[in-house]
Amino acid sequence: MTSGGSEGIFRKDRDPSSRHYRPVHSLPDVCPKEPTGEAARVLCEGPSVVADQHRWTVYNSKVNLPAALNDPRLAKRESDFFTKTWGLDFAETEVMPSFYLPNITKEHFGPYLQETAQREKIHERCKSICSNKDEMDAVSSITNNHDKSRTELEQVPKIFMKPDFALDDPTTFNAVLPWSHFNSAGGKSSRDMASSRLLQEKLSHYLDVVEVSIARQISLRSEAFFHAMSSQHELQDRLTETARAVAVLRGRAAAIERIMCEGPLRALRQALTRSNCARLHNKLKLMAAVHQSQPTVQLLLSTSEFVGALELIATTKEVLQLELQGIHSFRHLGSQLCEMEKLIDKMMVGDFSMYSRSDLNRSLEDDGLVMEKDRLESLVFGLLRQRKLNFLDIYSDEMILAAKSIVTQSVVDSVSQIEEIDTDIVTKLADQMRLMTFPQWFELLKSVFENFILFLKRIKVTLSVVRNVVLEALDSNQKSRLLERAAVGGLTEAPGTPLNQEEAELAYLTHEGLFISDALNDAQLHLGASTGQEQSSTVGPRQALSRMDGCGSDSASGTTESSTSREHAFQPGGAAISEDLMPSDLELGRVANNIQELLYTASDVSHDRCVKVLMARAKDGSLERLSSAEFVFLSQAVEGFVRDTEKLCCRRSVSLRGALQSQANRFVHRFHEERKTKLSLLLDNERWKQAEVPAEFQDLVNSIADGRITLPDRKPQGTEERKPSDYLHIDGQKYAVVGTVLLLIRIFLEYCQCVNDIPSISTDMLTRLSDLLKHFNSRSCQLVLGAGALQVVGLKTITTKNLALASRCLQLVVHYIPVIRAHFETKLAPKQYSVLRHFDHITKDYNDHIAEISAKLMAIMDSLFEKVLSKYEVKAPMPSACFRNVCKQMAKMHEALYELLPEEQAQMLFLRINASFKMHLKRQLARLGVHHDGGPQHGLVTVDVAFYTENVQSLRALEMLDLNMAEIWEQKR
Repeated sequence: MTSGGSEGIFRKDRDPSSRHYRPVHSLPDVCPKEPTGEAARVLCEGPSVVADQHRWTVYNSKVNLPAALNDPRLAKRESDFFTKTWGLDFAETEVMPSFYLPNITKEHFGPYLQETAQREKIHERCKSICSNKDEMDAVSSITNNHDKSRTELEQVPKIFMKPDFALDDPTTFNAVLPWSHFNSAGGKSSRDMASSRLLQEKLSHYLDVVEVSIARQISLRSEAFFHAMSSQHELQDRLTETARAVAVLRGRAAAIERIMCEGPLRALRQALTRSNCARLHNKLKLMAAVHQSQPTVQLLLSTSEFVGALELIATTKEVLQLELQGIHSFRHLGSQLCEMEKLIDKMMVGDFSMYSRSDLNRSLEDDGLVMEKDRLESLVFGLLRQRKLNFLDIYSDEMILAAKSIVTQSVVDSVSQIEEIDTDIVTKLADQMRLMTFPQWFELLKSVFENFILFLKRIKVTLSVVRNVVLEALDSNQKSRLLERAAVGGLTEAPGTPLNQEEAELAYLTHEGLFISDALNDAQLHLGASTGQEQSSTVGPRQALSRMDGCGSDSASGTTESSTSREHAFQPGGAAISEDLMPSDLELGRVANNIQELLYTASDVSHDRCVKVLMARAKDGSLERLSSAEFVFLSQAVEGFVRDTEKLCCRRSVSLRGALQSQANRFVHRFHEERKTKLSLLLDNERWKQAEVPAEFQDLVNSIADGRITLPDRKPQGTEERKPSDYLHIDGQKYAVVGTVLLLIRIFLEYCQCVNDIPSISTDMLTRLSDLLKHFNSRSCQLVLGAGALQVVGLKTITTKNLALASRCLQLVVHYIPVIRAHFETKLAPKQYSVLRHFDHITKDYNDHIAEISAKLMAIMDSLFEKVLSKYEVKAPMPSACFRNVCKQMAKMHEALYELLPEEQAQMLFLRINASFKMHLKRQLARLGVHHDGGPQHGLVTVDVAFYTENVQSLRALEMLDLNMAEIWEQKR
């Protein structure tokens, strides 16, 4: 089955474009003729098989073909019976393939031969090994009969077998009939009668032998004989059918000549005449249209229809080159059109510059984002068509000027509303901005931001229109190339109307191998193309010129839109006309990229203008003197503007962020110095006594525990005031603190709040906060451990209570360092995480300081034990005064630390103090020579130790403390 078949029937492909015909030869003559001489001329002028078919001609003569083929006079049958008369091509002429039968080749039998090949080999092998019994019997029978007949034939005298056997020859006659049998005198005797009878019987026997042999030979060759006879009868029948088919063919050929040739040929001649007249008429109309092209171009230019004018010029130039070349009256028209094209180029550039200026400088309050969209599209396409690809530079220059005017107009509008600023005295915009208060200047800045957002939106929409035109031109170029490839490949050729079987048989002609229907269709298409009646998807130069001419006349009446001509120019036909004029795909791609870059440039220009406004205000340092809340407002406004422009233009401009970062660094420096100075003043006035914790600070630490690392909102006045507490409760622990630490918590929350408001200063703020924490640690160490508070505040001495309170304050700061670290980590980029190591160093410094305070407390008690126990003597009364003094000092230490330190820390501290006590007691007992021997002195020491143990374990939170006093005795070796 093929693609042209249906319902299992093979049909011949009728696509005219895919037919391949063999060379057509003239019909051969059926009568033998000599190739030269007068006879050849007469035969060539013989009767027609078509016109003369109804009268008797030489073609009606009949020949007994079997008799001719079986002529016994010929030595051998001639194999060139037909070719010697009608030429070699007669036997080699190919028969037309059937419309309904597929072409069977050897490959169709391949699978069957592969399946049966192995079986055939096995069969042949078995056949060669075991011969057929019937064949053997038949062969043996034939051989026996043949030998028998040969033996009988050998009995016949050889004289009868000679080719020159003749009874009229006396010698032959005497040899066959010997006269010796008939020479007896006196008549016939009985002997002679017997001899004659014997001779007769012998000759009859010979005759029977020969007849039997002849009959045997005839029986052996009967099949071939009858086959030859039947073949001759079949040949006669086929010749009869052939003659009948030839007669039908001749009748059809005559009908074709009468019906389909005479009238259609006359119609074709008339159609050709009409076509020539129509072509002449169209040529004259085309000349008239070309003659009107210049006035039409002038009318189009008067209405700014640049695209239509350029299309008309291009079409007119193409018509002049292709169809009106050599016409004398149009010899100057080409140069005139070129000059007009150059003039249009200048007009389009000037018009685009004017459009850009008016579009960018119009009021920002105008709701329409795109001004005169059709005009813009027409201008852009015209500039692209003329390869004026630098029109974006014009728009860029106008955009920069418009950005400057936006800032100027915003400042003028703001200053006009402020009566305190005299514009006649202060003329410079920067000076006028510095005279504004911060709220006034901040409103001006927000107004500038809003205007630039509208400005960028307008630019983006305008550039998107330009980009769409560029992409449309690029798409048009690609479609035109696809249509050209399809036309070259024959993809646009429409298939002919299928014919039925009878029409197909009649339509096949020997003339150039074409179908009559195809010839008529081609003639009709040619006629329709010349008269303008065909419907085609492509637009030729004439139609384009006539349409453009009509478009120009409509433009003169004010009814034509630029989009109409632009859409026509983007059609495949129009694109093909201006193919050489339009930029290449690479150039259009570069223009599209330049449009995106121009949007980036607009974002950068807007940011640069805003930087000018920001730096003009910061020139006298006024931005550094802002409060944190004011700077946060400024930072939020700038960040909001930057985010809006990034979302709008997909461009991360750094100029405004950089300027803000520079001001932020100055703000952070001032912010940090103020709080560091404040913390230093607080530390210098701190008396290191436990302070009451106001309720607002407890709420503050509770909010931190809930994950809110921000300063709480101030509560309205008049609310019920709660009483302060003695401790700060955090995570189930009590912290006794001084007032400076409470304010330090609020200060580092201010740092965190500032980072929340201004994420760009996170790194600087982290560094400053770490410096602040280090300053608190080092300064508190100087005041407490270094006893600086004695001179600064005027304390009489640094007590254990001061030391414990300082340690607890440091522990509170250490508790909040991980919280601060986690907060800053969320504000930093992953590549900035290295700065978090500052918190690790700070934590280590604070823990070292806490350990030093603990060591200081140990040192106080250690010196006390060494002083008291060095005077210890083992003697009555018991308990001794030394142990009474030790227990008294332990009770004072416990009283000072118990309310300040948590229970676990107090136990660990007293375990270490107890260890120090045991060490000094053991040393003193060794010096006194008291041993664990159960003696009187041992008993006295035991009483003192029991007194000590009882007193220590009677203290609160030390009841379960394991003192292990057995270690005071030397172990015996």
